[in-house]
Amino acid sequence: MSSIETMVGGQEQHATLRVLLISAAAALGGFLFGYDTAVINGAVDAIRGSFGLSAAATGFAVSCALLGSALGAWYAGPLADRHGRVQTMRVAAALLAISAVGAGFAFGVWDLILWRVVGGIGVGVASVIAPTYIAEVSPAHVRGRLGSLQQLAIVLGIFASLLSDAWLAGAAGGASQTLWFGLEAWRWMFLVALVPALVYGALVFGVPESPRHLVAKGRLAEARGVLQQVLGLRDPASLDSKLHDIEHSLRREYRPTLRDLCGPRAGLLPVVWIGILLSVFQQFVGINVIFYYSSTLWHSVGFSEADSFSITVATSIVNVLVTLVAIALVDRLGRKPLLVVGSAGMALTLALMAVCFAHATGTGAQLILPGAWGMTALVAANAYVVFFGLSWGPMVWVLLGEMFPNRIRAIALAVAASAQWLANFLITATFPSLAEIGLTFAYGLYATFAVLSLVFVLRAVRETRGMELEAMRD
Repeated sequence: MSSIETMVGGQEQHATLRVLLISAAAALGGFLFGYDTAVINGAVDAIRGSFGLSAAATGFAVSCALLGSALGAWYAGPLADRHGRVQTMRVAAALLAISAVGAGFAFGVWDLILWRVVGGIGVGVASVIAPTYIAEVSPAHVRGRLGSLQQLAIVLGIFASLLSDAWLAGAAGGASQTLWFGLEAWRWMFLVALVPALVYGALVFGVPESPRHLVAKGRLAEARGVLQQVLGLRDPASLDSKLHDIEHSLRREYRPTLRDLCGPRAGLLPVVWIGILLSVFQQFVGINVIFYYSSTLWHSVGFSEADSFSITVATSIVNVLVTLVAIALVDRLGRKPLLVVGSAGMALTLALMAVCFAHATGTGAQLILPGAWGMTALVAANAYVVFFGLSWGPMVWVLLGEMFPNRIRAIALAVAASAQWLANFLITATFPSLAEIGLTFAYGLYATFAVLSLVFVLRAVRETRGMELEAMRD
């Protein structure tokens, strides 16, 4: 079996092909995360027209899944600690499959919202479990790259959903037009999500349980077997030493609760606050405005519906490519330097977008960017995606999967991910109303948060490159 070898803590560890495959299988939850959250992009105008929604109601219909995601992320940690990481991934797959069918056959806006919330719960669970599981089965020297598979899967899911939206809308002659079996194209956009949900559910039946969860449950023989598989450790003394390290780091005989996150600073441990703020800033820079509303946005400033879909797909391709670059750099340059570059770049490009929309004429659907301002805004938006995809997209998930001590990892990640989903909901739900105030104001606000994120990284974020999970501290 092919492998990458290193010496960590005096023990020879291998990044085996098996650990790559099981990490990829777990990261497929990220694919569903990206697909399920971005699929609404192509359906926004059709849903708004079908149900006669106001700007505020449209914002809620688009963002309601994120409330479910916050709920799913909140309970994912306790569920994973009680029943295991793998069983929890299976629950996420089931919820996502049910949501795809329900949303596709929704008969009204409230019915659609219900099924989107169900899918959101599944997304929230997957968003917590995948990075936790990948971090817990990965050797330290490649943990950043394997952890970045989560973000790669997310951006591939976004790309697949936007490509699917564009193809379905093109085949029907518009997202609101009838396609197959009397169903509008926007309904098929949701129904197609059933396929990856079923694939995810099937694949997670073939991955082993996390060795750290097995140790926490006292199942040492099983943990030894998994460590032997994923790290390639053959020497019994090395296996015993690794098991001892894990046992020592866990230091618990009970399931962690929110009380374990309490600390001297505003009621929480400093590392928990850092995780929460990483999550919040990742959303407050406005990235999901691009992926949830971009088709509507470009359509509103003069591009045709077909061109708007094409631009959105092209942007998602850019996102995938820069995520691959981030994966190549994360274990070489570290997490913090990439976050610094990303924050600075996003601040500049968001400010440029704000300037571009300051030159817009008209309002609402008649908004026009004259002269070269439209192309400048398009370039700035894609440059913004480059900086995000290189930094805050993958780095936040890598850090959340590895920065917390073993004894609180699952529940701390659940709290941080819940904060992320609530921040995502706030940004997504308010964008239509902010856009009515003015896109210059909206993008200027996001640029301000990008500047604040730069200050936060420089002052508070600790580099974790090459550190063993057992070395993480409060």
